Amino acid sequence: MSHSHIDVRYVANLARLELTDAEVATFQPQLESILGHVEALSKLDLGGIHSAADSQGVFGKLRADIPHESLTQQAMLQNAPDQAQGQVRVPKVVTDA
Repeated sequence: MSHSHIDVRYVANLARLELTDAEVATFQPQLESILGHVEALSKLDLGGIHSAADSQGVFGKLRADIPHESLTQQAMLQNAPDQAQGQVRVPKVVTDA
């Protein structure tokens, strides 16, 4: 990756930032330095290292949806703001078509 010149104003425009000339002069070498570090990291051999983010056995596991035996229906509804006939009542959110 060659980054001989990075247009800081273009990047700032993409991020919807307005920069002064002094800020552009400050950020130009900083951005080039960051991209230099990224280029150095991209050259590392990571073939033998396993990513911790691809633990396939962890994703998609759901707990059983069974209420705890000690909770009665009344206890489960005690914090509901509005209830009737053992059910939580919610405001209507769909208009009639």
